[in-house]
Amino acid sequence: MGKRNLEKGTLVIIDMQNDFITGSLANPEAEKIIDPICELIKEWKGNIIATRDTHHYNYLKTTEGKKLPVEHCIEETVGWCIEDRIMRALNRPRVDFVDKHDTFALDWSYIGDLNRNIYLVGTCTDICVISNALALKTACPNQNIIVYENLCAGTTLEKHRAAIEVMKSCQIDIELYKPEIGIRTNKPLMKGE
Repeated sequence: MGKRNLEKGTLVIIDMQNDFITGSLANPEAEKIIDPICELIKEWKGNIIATRDTHHYNYLKTTEGKKLPVEHCIEETVGWCIEDRIMRALNRPRVDFVDKHDTFALDWSYIGDLNRNIYLVGTCTDICVISNALALKTACPNQNIIVYENLCAGTTLEKHRAAIEVMKSCQIDIELYKPEIGIRTNKPLMKGE
């Protein structure tokens, strides 16, 4: 357990968009992580990258659309927009927005020279968070990739837990964010904490 060095690292906020929170792929677990992510953004001193899952009106004809036939995150729609509270928190210097036109094909190689540690939060743990964590680990094998488990939401709790276990197996650090005391730890939360 130790103090976070919030000046040494890049925070990557994965797909905290309306469609994944209250829209076509609504997830009540995603609503629960909004305020803690806003707190993290407010205290973060380094670079921040916010990704947006980005599709077009032909989505249902794409390979992904055939496997997940629910229109979501159609570019320039309300569902595509980052959730309002998070967007307000992101109104600060050193924030970049990255539109992901393919869930599994974002090129992260440019980020390797930016910082020593790369931190991930967001939704969905079992789709976009894990795919981006693995892509980052591949593009930046010597970087520490850290996922704040309690600032991610999976499509189900079981899938969230499974994705966390897979990331651990792939040498991605899994930690808990505790804003009230400003530390990070890899110890599980105990009941009542």
